[in-house]
Amino acid sequence: MKATTIPASGADHSENDRPVLMLLPGMVCNGRAWRHQARHLAGRCEPRIADYGDARHMTDMARAVLAQAPERFLLAGHSMGARVAMEVQRLAPHRVIGLCFAGTEYGPCPTGEAGRRETETRNGLLALAREQGMPAMARRWLPALIPEARLADEPLVEDILAMIAEHSPDQLEAHIAAGAARPDSRAVLRSISAPTLLLAGAEDRLRPPAAHREMADLIPGARLVEIPAAGHMLTMENPEAVNAALDQWVAACRPFCSRGAEASPAHPVNVD
Repeated sequence: MKATTIPASGADHSENDRPVLMLLPGMVCNGRAWRHQARHLAGRCEPRIADYGDARHMTDMARAVLAQAPERFLLAGHSMGARVAMEVQRLAPHRVIGLCFAGTEYGPCPTGEAGRRETETRNGLLALAREQGMPAMARRWLPALIPEARLADEPLVEDILAMIAEHSPDQLEAHIAAGAARPDSRAVLRSISAPTLLLAGAEDRLRPPAAHREMADLIPGARLVEIPAAGHMLTMENPEAVNAALDQWVAACRPFCSRGAEASPAHPVNVD
């Protein structure tokens, strides 16, 4: 497995001065989800799109990210990718300079009726993917990903559908398995001392702003930004607003980028 590096264009810093920014995609997402941010930040960072390979557990995905990252790096994750970022923080907090969590939450798979509905919905998507293909699954899932008003935005819709269709049903099954076994990460969030940005789509029905406010209450000094006119795929729906928030986050992280600056606890958090 190897991360995809986004080349700099018109960089305003030297190669040595550009920290690596590991960008972690969500379930059956890839570099398309972070494309606008990677291009925007390439002059100040070295963006790399993480590859989870065939991992079926958040911890294994986090280990894959760590294997693709340098000794110290910035870390941003969207949706499932943010949950993987929390595991990276748990395993190797001393390596993480700054954190950005977008469109996510921190709890385990819910119990009771809520858990049954989540499992039923995801297994239904997987069955559809195996019977009719990933494009059919993507179209079924799309209304949950973006607000109803954006379903008429043809370029956005086609971009999201194409991204999902670039994955196989086996990859979808692996990501569903990882999500079903996701841990309770509140202890990890409480341990963070690195500059942390939370991004919530104002119209996200899957991971609403309220979930991000709960996370912000757990992370010391965290900054929460609600992205207007955006649902779950906020990095693709309103890239300008996301980029503006990331600009401030990268600037806040820069003092910690020099060798020896400890932005996080020196020891991993044990939540087992």
